[in-house]
Amino acid sequence: MVPRPWLMEQSWSEAVILHWRLPVRVAAEHMPPGTVPEVFDGSSWVGLIGFRMSGTRLGTVLPLPYLGSFTEVNLRLYSRAADGSRGIVFLSLDAPRLPVVLAARAAGIPYVWSRCRPTSAGRPAPVYGYEVARRGRQPGTCFAVRPELTAQADDPLSLHLTARYGAHIGFAGRTYFLPVSHRPWPLHPAELVHIEDGLMGAAGLAVAGPPESVLFSPGVRVVVGRPWSVPAP
Repeated sequence: MVPRPWLMEQSWSEAVILHWRLPVRVAAEHMPPGTVPEVFDGSSWVGLIGFRMSGTRLGTVLPLPYLGSFTEVNLRLYSRAADGSRGIVFLSLDAPRLPVVLAARAAGIPYVWSRCRPTSAGRPAPVYGYEVARRGRQPGTCFAVRPELTAQADDPLSLHLTARYGAHIGFAGRTYFLPVSHRPWPLHPAELVHIEDGLMGAAGLAVAGPPESVLFSPGVRVVVGRPWSVPAP
């Protein structure tokens, strides 16, 4: 658990979690100072994740019923630093709440103001998906999965990709680690129903074929702690 006082707490639910292999040298180009790509099975990994955020509170007291409830889709890499922190490096985070986007960008977090919505359906079997439409002619994304809710995904790759308890963020020439705490994600294997993605290309990445890892989680409750500075390289 991250130490109090917390910055905020919130719920992340109906998470669709897709991952592809990425050459380590490519991931290294996007790492903030003092961090390097984390490697699993000889590769770095890039993730495309959609989920619903809700129940946000500043600290543990002040609820944010509108600004803290929205759909988010983020594109991410995975990092580690000499201080032992293992985290996420966000390439983009799409969300529909403009005040949230502006505040996050001011802190170095690369949010993008977009039309971002869930595309879930319940019949004949539950399908969970997300769609992003950026302003103008910018690329977006649309993807959906059908989870196998009676099965658990507890293989080493799934656990490696989701056991992330913070983010490395480059800001004003330095790198900070923003810690989060939550119970391990409850994970289910899933079948990819469809994907049409332009966010990878917009971030300067290219991947081959469908995602190697396709997961679904009903979600977790999260607390966000205070950031600390990562030692300079």
